[in-house]
Amino acid sequence: MRDEIFKNPLEKQFEFDKSVASVFDDMVSRSVPFYTQNLKLIVELISHFTAQNAKICDLGCSTASLLLALYEKRNDFILSGVDEASAMLEIAKNKCKAFGAKIDFYQENLDDFCFFKNDVFIATYTLQFIRPPKRQELVDKIYQNLNENGMFVLSEKILYEDVKIAKKMIQIYEQYKLDQGYSKLEIATKRQALENILIPYTQSENIAMLQKAGFSKIESVFKWINFETFVAFKLPKT
Repeated sequence: MRDEIFKNPLEKQFEFDKSVASVFDDMVSRSVPFYTQNLKLIVELISHFTAQNAKICDLGCSTASLLLALYEKRNDFILSGVDEASAMLEIAKNKCKAFGAKIDFYQENLDDFCFFKNDVFIATYTLQFIRPPKRQELVDKIYQNLNENGMFVLSEKILYEDVKIAKKMIQIYEQYKLDQGYSKLEIATKRQALENILIPYTQSENIAMLQKAGFSKIESVFKWINFETFVAFKLPKT
């Protein structure tokens, strides 16, 4: 379905409810620049850096698009996804059934999730919705539950520290959304809906958070205006 949620005035605070879940795949593909290409890059990186039967957990898996892409790439992967929204998981499970993919799903708030050991954790545009006081604690849990030589893939909307650059990037992003068919009213309404819900960090703040958790090998592998993807590795202790 086509995303037309923000054509009407706001009636409530933004949440990933049934109405959002029903249009999420269209929403994210039109709202996040190079979303499909970034997911393909993530799949390639994970496939390259992981051994047979690697355990992979997608935190904030939404409708399981990334998990299914991983399944199609290598069906030896042991896949799981976590999401708080029941409507998202309902769609995810139906998609997996259609593909014949065995993926375990957990309906949990990430603050309360009982983490278990994995070779890869993924968070694509997820941490930005975690309240800043809780964000470091979550990344610490991710690091602690990664197996040795494991990797964490983090995609986030980011802020720019330079005011002039930040302003220009906002203008470029708004034009991008206009080019995707959103109206100025829809863009403004969505911005209002996400205010104080989606809270991005700067590039340096994201890197510092990863380093504080224990990651020492961190690379930026994709960036376009205010969207960036990092990979961080848990190296063996010497």
